[in-house]
Amino acid sequence: MESTPATYTIEVVRSRKARRISLRITREGGVRLTIPWWQPKGQALRWAEERREWIEGALARQRARLATNPPLSDEEVEALRRVAKDKLPRMLEEAARRTGLKYNKVSVRKTHSRWGSCTREGNISLSLYLAALPDELIDYVCVHELCHTIHHNHSAAFHALVDFHLAGREKELARSLRAYTPR
Repeated sequence: MESTPATYTIEVVRSRKARRISLRITREGGVRLTIPWWQPKGQALRWAEERREWIEGALARQRARLATNPPLSDEEVEALRRVAKDKLPRMLEEAARRTGLKYNKVSVRKTHSRWGSCTREGNISLSLYLAALPDELIDYVCVHELCHTIHHNHSAAFHALVDFHLAGREKELARSLRAYTPR
């Protein structure tokens, strides 16, 4: 089998915390390999070469997403941030009141990789890009993160709790959310 030349750049980053090689597609359309400090660079590059087909597919999907959903300008991001800082904490508080689930603190951040997260301490972080979504999807993310204050995983019990609080619509709303990407 012949090898075709790579149409992407690979950046190798050594990390004292990494326990294994990890691969990430960057927003700029490159590939970042994070490797343990002791890992030989050549071995990491061979590992990436073995995954070339997946990498090229992921880059093609990213280019297609960006073509239909271009990144926001700095001014648009700041306008969205103002809306998000007002709207998202209110919607989280409403979801918490309705479900009876408690959280510690809420923060709104410019995250591109996920819509929300929850720490073991019950601190919830929401992506400012959520503010651009329909309210029912924002509510879904809020309920999802609130349920993480009880179940710190994605177990069957966690999904049952989310589904209970969303009147049996969890799968439908999760499917709808996948049509959007934080940008």
